[in-house]
Amino acid sequence: MKSFMANTIHLRTGGRLVAMMLASLLLLEPAAPLLAQDAPAAAPPHSLQIVILEGEGALNNVQERTAREPIVQVQDENHRPFAGAAVLFAIHGATGGAGAAFAGGASSLSVITDANGVAKGVGLLPNQIQGSWQIHVTASYGNLTTSTTINESNIFKALQNQQESPSPQKPAFKWPLSKPASIVGGVAIGVVLIIVFAELSTNSGTKITTGSGTVGAPTYRPGIRIRF
Repeated sequence: MKSFMANTIHLRTGGRLVAMMLASLLLLEPAAPLLAQDAPAAAPPHSLQIVILEGEGALNNVQERTAREPIVQVQDENHRPFAGAAVLFAIHGATGGAGAAFAGGASSLSVITDANGVAKGVGLLPNQIQGSWQIHVTASYGNLTTSTTINESNIFKALQNQQESPSPQKPAFKWPLSKPASIVGGVAIGVVLIIVFAELSTNSGTKITTGSGTVGAPTYRPGIRIRF
């Protein structure tokens, strides 16, 4: 009898434990879908702007067929990098034919900005015509759009080296004589000019008579005499 009652109590206790566990599962079940839900998406930006990182003012070597690939970063109104924006690189050639192309000869390339908001125009190659040309860059996300322009130029290697090398300067003129010798020579020339002027200013001699003798200054004769 005691054994039967102990078994009955044990079954009742176990049943209560099972019931409590089932009730706990039922209470936790509605919360599970809430935990599985994704976090709310970030709010879209109010405006976009493009910052040029590479390519502006690049000089592309036509002979070596190398070009500076354009790289830009798209930012929001708070200057934070924005990922997921669509960036279009469109090449606008010059009137004279200078320009470039992307892989396969394409004149445009579409790229999506990465986690850092960066988009690269890979595969850019210049043509064989020298001159300046442009890449028009447009960034868009939803209803937001912004654009900018990158300026590049195609040049030949010889011209590039000429632009990079400074033009030779003419050496300054140097007097053949030292500074003291130049000063002495200038003084001597001045003295000679004074003597010549004095000789040319003499028109007639002056005589002085003393007793039986006559002393007179030398008579002027045509010509130039140089005295030292």
